[in-house]
Amino acid sequence: MLVQVARIGKPHGIRGEVTVQLFTDAPEERFAPGARLRLEPSSPLAPQGTVTVRGARWNKAVLVVALEEVPDRNGAESLRGTLLFAEAQDEDPEAEEWYEHELVDLEVRTGPEDGSGPRIGVVTGLRTMPVQDLLEITLDEDGREAALPFVEEIVPVVDPEGGFVVVTPPPGLLELGLEDSAPEPGAPGPVGPEHDAPEDGR
Repeated sequence: MLVQVARIGKPHGIRGEVTVQLFTDAPEERFAPGARLRLEPSSPLAPQGTVTVRGARWNKAVLVVALEEVPDRNGAESLRGTLLFAEAQDEDPEAEEWYEHELVDLEVRTGPEDGSGPRIGVVTGLRTMPVQDLLEITLDEDGREAALPFVEEIVPVVDPEGGFVVVTPPPGLLELGLEDSAPEPGAPGPVGPEHDAPEDGR
């Protein structure tokens, strides 16, 4: 079972290193030397298959990753926007499941898990993806649409009775537009937030 752990960003330097936007709270494990990651390209022309981590280091608050199969900046540029997936480390069989109609129109709040934090938007949909589901929201500030991975790390609270979800997105994630955040949607179905989102959305 695969889970999304990162999205490749800009190249870093000339030796094939890439920056990554993390969707996991265990980057040291996910990007340890020798770790194998599956690519889900952002376009038909982008590389596919699997890659092996050669090394990873922090550049301030950004993780920079070197991959065995990417020797130069051109190779790194070809991977921009590619999603990275790894084998699930564990599963929570008691994780709750949610359908789209239960989530739409819930307020999106940040801050404490009791929902007392500020509202930043409203849930407008749920994308059921082949590997990981995405919570679609419309932001109050400018009406822009965004999508957040529907995982416990980023959406720790779903409270339909209270009329809200609580989100804790990593820095910069809400700045991504909806089209930048996800590939084409798959078929609808039940999903649930987990520590890492499993392939079947449960």
